[in-house]
Order: sequence, then C-alpha cells, then structure tokens
Amino acid sequence: MSQPIRFYYRGATHTVNDALPTQTVLQHLREDLHCTGTKEGCAEGDCGACTVVIGELQGDTLTMKAVNSCIQFTPSLDGKALFTVEDLKQADDALHPVQQAMVECHGSQCGFCTPGFVMSLWGLYLKREDGGQQGAPCRKEIDDTLSGNLCRCTGYRPIIDAARRMTELPPASFDRTALSDTLRGLRRDAPLRYEFDGRRFDAPRTLDELAQLRAAHPHATLLAGSTDVGLWVTKQMRELPHIIYLGQVEEFRRISEDAGFLEIGAGVTLDEAYGKVCAHYPQLAEMRQRFASLPIRNAGTLGGNVANGSPIGDSMPWLIALGAQVVLHSVAGQRTLALEDLYLGYQKKDMRPDEFVAAVRLPLPQAHPTGALHFRTYKLSKRFDQDISAVCAAFALTLDGERVAKIRIAYGGMAATPKRAAAAESAMRGQPWTEATLAAAMAAMDEDYAPLTDMRASASYRIRTAKNLLRRFWLETRPDAPLANADVNAFAVQPETQA
Repeated sequence: MSQPIRFYYRGATHTVNDALPTQTVLQHLREDLHCTGTKEGCAEGDCGACTVVIGELQGDTLTMKAVNSCIQFTPSLDGKALFTVEDLKQADDALHPVQQAMVECHGSQCGFCTPGFVMSLWGLYLKREDGGQQGAPCRKEIDDTLSGNLCRCTGYRPIIDAARRMTELPPASFDRTALSDTLRGLRRDAPLRYEFDGRRFDAPRTLDELAQLRAAHPHATLLAGSTDVGLWVTKQMRELPHIIYLGQVEEFRRISEDAGFLEIGAGVTLDEAYGKVCAHYPQLAEMRQRFASLPIRNAGTLGGNVANGSPIGDSMPWLIALGAQVVLHSVAGQRTLALEDLYLGYQKKDMRPDEFVAAVRLPLPQAHPTGALHFRTYKLSKRFDQDISAVCAAFALTLDGERVAKIRIAYGGMAATPKRAAAAESAMRGQPWTEATLAAAMAAMDEDYAPLTDMRASASYRIRTAKNLLRRFWLETRPDAPLANADVNAFAVQPETQA
C-alpha cells in the first residue's frame, strides 16, 4: 500500500500524495506549491539558481546542506526539512543577514541567480554558526561555497563582499532543537513505499530490506544522490517506473577504520567521504575541491560514483591507484574485489543483477610498510571549478632506496573504463627512479591507452598530457627533487581550446 511523502516545510509537516516519483523538488516548489523564489536555470545541477537547503537527522545529529533542487526527486524529501529563500525572512519581517549583506554590497542585479546565492551563503552561515567560528570566512571557503552558483550580471566581487559582510551584521536565530524534534517525529519505523500513476518509489531503511528489494526487483533503478540519475529524467526524459532509494539505509552512512582500511559506506556523501580521506591523504585536497560544486558533493555519494563507473569519473583513478576495494552485497551475502576488477567495459561491471555496492575500502597509509608512499592525483579540465575532466591521473609510488618497489598508475578519460597503466607500471617496477625509467614508462603508455577524441579533448592531447602528468609526478618525487617546493603547475599542460 502506498504511503504519503512527509517532510517539514514552512513551519509545518507537508504531505504529498499525488506527485510522480520522478517529480523534482524544484517542480514541486514552483508548480504545486507556487513557491517561485527558487529558480530554474539549467535543470542539471550546474548553475545553482535552484539551490535549497535540506535539513536531515543523521542519528541524532542535524545536518543542513545546500543542494540543487532541480535534480532531487520529491519522494527523497521524506522525513527531512526543506528550506527555500522564502524561509529566511525574520519574525519581524527584517531581512536575514545574508540577504541584507547582498543588498548592502550590491550583490544582486537581474536577481535571477540571487536566491541560489543566498541559499548557498545561508548554508555557509549555518555551518560557521554550528562550528562556533567567528569573523568573516576566508576567500577559499567562500569560493568553495559558491562553486555551484553562476552569475552573469554582477561578477562575483560584490557577492564575495556580501559573504564577508553577513558575519558583521546582527545575528539571526535558527532553532535547531525544535527542528530536530520535529524531524524525530517524522521518522518512520518501516520503509517508505510510495506509488502514483503506476510508478513506485521504495526507501528501505536497512541493508537487509534493500537486499530483499533488489533481489525481488533487479531491474529497478537504484538512486543515491541523484546527481546522475536526476539528469536521466530532466535531460534524457527517461521513464523510471520503479526507484529504490538508498538514502535511508542506516548502514550506508557509516565510516569506520579497521585492520588498516578505511571503509566508507555507499551512502556517505562525496564531501564527507573526501573530507575523511583527506585526513589520511592530504594530497587529495585539491581534487576534493575540484571534483564538483559543493551542492553536488553534498548530495552525491562516493558509492554512487563507484557504482556508476563513468570512464571520466574523478574518484576512480585515485581509488584504484591506492588499491581500493569495493564491497558488493546481495541476499546471498557479501563479496569484496579490487576496484579495478569491477569494471569490465563501458558501463559494464562485474555485478550480478541482485548485487549492489555496499561500501568502498581504502588502504590507510600505514598499510604500506615497505617504504614511504608518494601519492598524487591531477585533474586537467577547461576550468578549475565544476568541470568534467579531460584527463584525470593518479599515482601511488613506494621506493626502496632509489628503486621503484611498488607503483600503481590509473587514469580516467583515457579508456572505456577507469584503467591502470599496466605496461607503464611494468616498465618502472624494480628500476631506479630516474629520467631513463620515466622515459621508458612514458613510451610504454602507448600500449596502455588508445584514447578517443571528443568535445573535451583530442586523442593526441590526451595521450600527450597523460605522459606529461607522469613526468610531473616524477619531477615532484624523484630522490633529488629540486622542484619539491616549487610551483610545478608549469609542467601540467593546460587543456587545449576547442571551437
């Protein structure tokens, strides 16, 4: 029997019985609730005009995250709280400090993108309040917060000024305790099953419930963060008759460390997962920032990124280079395999119809006892923020003295799947870490890859830059590296300009 979707909205519990399971949150806001402050710009999670903030309890902890409402499906709001720009008005009808700062700093011109900027900044405002941070946010924090918001009128300087100014104004109150109590009252003991117009949306709460559903419905669409599946609907106009939503599975939210591995549940968001990994591998910090905009990282999951298996996905190269494993689950139990063995071909994976990704296991640095691990990952794209890679490279090297003891090289954008450079690795293994070994490995890379030409880069550009990124890695890690503390960005070829 179908159950209604329930979520907190505008001070009350809001119930939905008559929306398609693939209706987006943005469509529900604008078309059903006539709440038009939230705008549609791109319908693919790129421009940020539709940004809203979602409140959710994880255990007993309230999280507030900015996401793109244009690619989130309405049933995924069940048990959560939805906040839009209309919610920021204060009890005395005054503007919220975020809004007032935008006014004072002239951060709005045509106004179309402004609600999205305001909601992203409100997310930052709440985050800093939760963390007890005083004073204005730094430029890096502001840039990361606004990485998913595009403006074509003012330029970003006055909006950045507003991000600083908002912390100087009298603070606005937000009752987290009351919201947490409300969300506890919306929690379900049983999984959600929602149906409308012959279509179905299931939200299991446990791993066993998910396994049973998957076994019974192997052709249903598994939905995690909706950062990819959402576009199947908004851009490809695909019909999804049955969705199994993973966002309520408690076991998927866990991160644990055991036996030299960091295990990240399939439902952990990209931002949280990258943050945890960066604590062990700080070399990944730039990739975390450049992976996608903050609203996408707030919604998407590392498990979903791995299960998708896109050849241009930025997580897989560094995961493969570090020797990550993937945990697959079904009613028959669990099995674990090396991540690179999961991918058999373009969009083909070594998974049975009833299996799903349950977790990703990553060796911790102390699990490399033979010598110091040198790890780097590099992304080449046409712009710094919010762009798909032309080439993504990751290298993990262990030296025994000045010889290569272990080497793992993986690339994205070079083949039909994320793929290791086996021939290049073989040319290096056991050899001195010298320029001659580097030259042999670069030549061997022609055996590893035969990249395609597409809108992002030509085949010749891809193979050239793949080799040059290996050279960059060598320049940064060779035993006598004179450039260890220099700006080595000059050695990375920038993406070519294409008409």
